[in-house]
Amino acid sequence: MTTEAGPILELSDVSKGYGGLRPLRIASLVVQSGEHIAILGLDQPAAEAFVNLVTGAALPDRGEVRLFGRSTATITDSADWLAVVDRFGIVSPRAVLLDALTVVQNLAMPFTLEIEPPAEDIRTRALSLARRAGLDDTVLDRPVAELGPASLARVRLGRALALEPTVVILEHPTAGLPPGEAAEFAVHCRRVPAAAIALTADAAFARAMTARSLTLDPATGRLSGRSGWFSRIQRG
Repeated sequence: MTTEAGPILELSDVSKGYGGLRPLRIASLVVQSGEHIAILGLDQPAAEAFVNLVTGAALPDRGEVRLFGRSTATITDSADWLAVVDRFGIVSPRAVLLDALTVVQNLAMPFTLEIEPPAEDIRTRALSLARRAGLDDTVLDRPVAELGPASLARVRLGRALALEPTVVILEHPTAGLPPGEAAEFAVHCRRVPAAAIALTADAAFARAMTARSLTLDPATGRLSGRSGWFSRIQRG
């Protein structure tokens, strides 16, 4: 994980049409290195549009997105963009997991495609990810298709952490989870060593994950709410 000297992400007067009733608007957002925040008020299509904007996959119709100190408008070729994307970990139901493969095999895939079975060193790395994500030992050698929603969320978190990203984005990570399981999942998200941005409709999860919980006014793009200027994670 790389530590940045200044803000890792800045959105200024951003507007982006994505097919909703109104465009996605973010008046101002600054995220520092290592900071955890939660944003409430984006439904799933708007959350996907936000992810595309902050990863440089899409450009705003108006305003500017600055990522790691540079405007995303300056990303001009695929190699440059892939270098940027490699610094992100995405926790999302849209992230592909292979149902027929085991948890360990799915967690090994960021490191190698030789997973039947993975080499011992690769299995060790996959097991480390499983522990960081809070996965129970009893599910590690089960096919992903057999997992419940809570374990699936943890597999997605483990995959997102695999390449030691600078930023982790959690896209409606507790959708479908019972409240007790969502609270437990928040504990593991709080321990993520990278900067983390949770896009969620779950206010309890947001409060449990971070001291900086913001609500978006979709009409104006203003973010308001509990906001410690620089709320780094509490480890342990």
